[in-house]
Amino acid sequence: MSSLSQQIYNSKVEKSALSGQSSMADENPHHSNAVAMLDDAIANARNAIGALQQEDGHWCLPLEADCTIPAEYILMMHFMDELDDILERKLANFIRAQQVSAGHGGWALYYGGDFDISCSVKSYYALKLAGDSPDAAHMIQARNAILEYGGAARANVFTRLMLAMFRQIPWRGVPFVPAELMMLPRWFPFHLSKVAYWSRTVMVPLSILCTLKAKAANPRNVHVRELFTVDPDQESNYFPVRTPLNRLFLYLERFGSMLEPLIPSFVRRKAVRMAEQWTIERLNGKDGLGAIFPAMVNAYEALALLGYPYDHPYRQQCRQALLDLLVDEGERAWCQPCVSPVWDTVLTCLALQEDQQADQAVTRRALDWLVPLQVLDEPGDWRDNRPSLPGGGWAFQYANPHYPDLDDTAAAAWALQQANVSAYQESITRAADWLAGMQSSNGGFAAFDVDNTYYYLNELPFADHGALLDPPSSDVTARCVGFLALHGDPRHQAVVKRGLDCLFSEQEANGAWFGRWGSNYIYGTWSVLEALRLARIDTNHAAIRRAVQWLTSVQRSDGGWGESNDSYIDPQLAGQAEASTSFQTAWALLGLMAAGETESSAVRRGIDYLLRTQTSAGIWEEPWFTAPGFPRVFYLKYHGYSKFFPLWALARYRASISQTAA
Repeated sequence: MSSLSQQIYNSKVEKSALSGQSSMADENPHHSNAVAMLDDAIANARNAIGALQQEDGHWCLPLEADCTIPAEYILMMHFMDELDDILERKLANFIRAQQVSAGHGGWALYYGGDFDISCSVKSYYALKLAGDSPDAAHMIQARNAILEYGGAARANVFTRLMLAMFRQIPWRGVPFVPAELMMLPRWFPFHLSKVAYWSRTVMVPLSILCTLKAKAANPRNVHVRELFTVDPDQESNYFPVRTPLNRLFLYLERFGSMLEPLIPSFVRRKAVRMAEQWTIERLNGKDGLGAIFPAMVNAYEALALLGYPYDHPYRQQCRQALLDLLVDEGERAWCQPCVSPVWDTVLTCLALQEDQQADQAVTRRALDWLVPLQVLDEPGDWRDNRPSLPGGGWAFQYANPHYPDLDDTAAAAWALQQANVSAYQESITRAADWLAGMQSSNGGFAAFDVDNTYYYLNELPFADHGALLDPPSSDVTARCVGFLALHGDPRHQAVVKRGLDCLFSEQEANGAWFGRWGSNYIYGTWSVLEALRLARIDTNHAAIRRAVQWLTSVQRSDGGWGESNDSYIDPQLAGQAEASTSFQTAWALLGLMAAGETESSAVRRGIDYLLRTQTSAGIWEEPWFTAPGFPRVFYLKYHGYSKFFPLWALARYRASISQTAA
């Protein structure tokens, strides 16, 4: 018997040929059964995602990161001396469960990943704070792994900053981050507007902590000196030189730190006040500074250090924002780095819009929830570079008005456009105009900013993570170009053309595109192929043919696709993984179908994979992380990706073969 998807395709063709004759089921019951199986799979997936819809119409699925985040939650409680023994126990249970005891003995940045020293140092310290004995087997194993990799002094800047505040290393072991950064003029080589939004929101409250030399309460007086190969006070190699430019910045940074005692007190007070006011202006209520965990923690600790009492409204807002990120699973709990309601909602809507049998009233409820969240007149930081551009974007989270992002905005406007509801037209137009006005000079689009390409800043000692900036990326560019092409406003034709030129220029030699916000080349390639479909680029275009050839070349023997986050470290691993995943298979299928490959054997085998691996609950489940927060240093698992992307691919397949047979 041929594959199930082959049967489905054949049955659709036969149904067309049998017009006026006996039913398809009478002619070929095997084919009829195959079609029913596809229909059932889509209906089950649709019902599963529908059951997760909130009463007000939106979706918000869990967003998981590595153990750095729950470890930092425990560390924060001990920094502030605000201990919650029950929560601490649950967080510690989660951290222990993620330890790679059968491998390197430490903690990785994503499921199946290699040892990461920074995550392991924080996880070890958090467990010790929670009461785990350093003589316990799992602690010995973790400690040996950390020491084997050079000890805690080799951890990244953010980990060492935590160690400095817990008085485990001297302040000379961390970068110089004075509040006087707030006073630097815009023309200076470093300015807040020259770094990404996430860097700004983390750095400003952190500058208060560093300037005032914050000291953790550490009520149980727990230390981790056993994690160092050299006494921290004697260590002389906290800053390994990365490049010649990094060496120069290290000299300048050390020289600046030596001059710190000469800063006049009135200047220091003014700088701290400026950092305080900047932070307060962006506290963002119960959604938190930047609506991201690291910035919220820094803000909470900085406010306490500045003397705001426990019951002050600002402290209460920060505390609630942090509590709202927790996911309690009974005996264990973990902390999300942020929440993703807008992203989850619009992607679910796009999946349901592909399903011709779905009740679109469900989608419209979600879109009605979405429209009021559009950021229109708020004073966002993006106005630093586009002061006269009217607002029109959406943020990733429930509320983050200073930081709407282009990816969410393009996806939201795409879903609104496809809904074809006249009431949405003003929102769509505002979104289109805002996106067009946020195009960078190379024709591409970044996540939050325009021309945020001051690459020399990644050589600063503070930026050892290499993620200080927000340059344009192919996947965000694709989403923006695809929507603007679909929208079809003649005013934006030049923007679309420049965006397409940028995408064609960024195609890799192997035919793929890099995926900045999804793992990795499969995601980037799908994103661009989808944009080219919306822009009605001929599927015989050479770039599309190269992309199709690459996608088919990396299809796995089981019919699915998979790609490890290791490909961010080694591009030679593009499209390679130890297992197929539902979400990456869906991306590959959507990309191939966008390129006109619905009838190909690759697509049919991919559809078979999704049908075989769907659970009885109507969803797909797997442990793999789905996206980078920052390539190489921080990764995410969107729990929704295994739910709505396979539905999207199956629904498009059914719609496509129905059109072919019609």
